[in-house]
Amino acid sequence: MRTIRWLLGILFLTMIVTWILLSPPLSFLIRCFYIILLCGILCLYRTLKGPTAADRAVAIDTLGILIVGFCAILSLSTGRSWYLDIAIAWALQSFIGVLALAKFLEGRSFDE
Repeated sequence: MRTIRWLLGILFLTMIVTWILLSPPLSFLIRCFYIILLCGILCLYRTLKGPTAADRAVAIDTLGILIVGFCAILSLSTGRSWYLDIAIAWALQSFIGVLALAKFLEGRSFDE
């Protein structure tokens, strides 16, 4: 049963990515946006369904990276550089948050 579920999931994702990449009227930035949106949905699924706290932490960190990519796409499409400032601040905050969560999951205090 698990193998069938994996194969159906891979087939579904392959069909969606193929549709995004091969649809002719979409521009490159819109295709990037759709791919980031799909990855974000998958990260939210892993966050909700993750069997361990470490899986959830990795999914949240990946979601932060996707938000940085989304800010970069917005910066390219609008021509405004302040989206990149938001992306840098988000990346720094995400990095510090993941470090704190890793220390917490390891059982250490924050001053060690």
